[in-house]
Amino acid sequence: MGTFADYIDINDEVLDALRFCKPIVALESTIISHGMPYPENIKTALEVEDTVIQNGAVPATIAIIKGRIKIGLTPDELEYLAGSKEVSKVSRRDIPHIIALGQSGATTVASTMIFARIAGIKLFATGGIGGVHRGAEKSFDISADLTELAQTNVAVVCAGVKSILDIGLTLEKLETLGVPVLGYRTDEFPSFYTRSSGFGVDYKVHNPAECARILMAKWDLNLDGGVIVANPVPKEYEADSEVINTAIEKALQEAVKSNIKGKHVTPFLLSKVKELTVGESLETNIALIKNNAEVAAKIAVEYARLEE
Repeated sequence: MGTFADYIDINDEVLDALRFCKPIVALESTIISHGMPYPENIKTALEVEDTVIQNGAVPATIAIIKGRIKIGLTPDELEYLAGSKEVSKVSRRDIPHIIALGQSGATTVASTMIFARIAGIKLFATGGIGGVHRGAEKSFDISADLTELAQTNVAVVCAGVKSILDIGLTLEKLETLGVPVLGYRTDEFPSFYTRSSGFGVDYKVHNPAECARILMAKWDLNLDGGVIVANPVPKEYEADSEVINTAIEKALQEAVKSNIKGKHVTPFLLSKVKELTVGESLETNIALIKNNAEVAAKIAVEYARLEE
């Protein structure tokens, strides 16, 4: 019977950081392969990694490349994910299939959390998490991200849930699962493209050190599961909520008409919203991902200090 080591390659820089308890930030790869068009995706991926470095942490972009789990990607591997049409979107259920058949996959929030936990990485930056889809009372379409957050000890810095989803029901589900929702310098849960949603957070945190102490207390007490650090998009990059909501409604109608289902829904909707907003949503998306990477790196630095 094999072990984790039989499936995982950790690049030298990340491995060195793990050995010496340096701050590390995990980064997902679905944003690269399915979240943005080329060449914006590769450009953004490199800029996000650089943002992590500039704020004192080591970036670890995660993906599956030809059946191998990669913790930390080379520039060539990032380019492959950005340009290849043979990369699947991989959540928890897809991992065994993709690995066993030697295929390549970009990790979602759920699968990135799984691999980060295996490697020993506590902080993870993404754009927005998945959640309860609109109309879930009929479709039962709820992202595996929420289940993973209930059981996997990784903190996820995000700009809230994607606004194509049902934010209220998502927060209700997170409460049921016992997942703390921390607002980074905000009392209100952000709505991905915009800074407000009309819903509150569980607790407001004022700085990275305070957030790191909460994470450590949670996991020291064996309160298994993740934490959401909800970080609003910078005000200067906030999208017009009316424009975004109109585009989302149109995109949702087209998804139903085209019978788009399952894991294809989110990339379809994000692409359609970008198209309908003439690129405004893409600019906001890029800005919020960089902002989340910066905050995650700062929290990772403080968490590493506490571990010392």
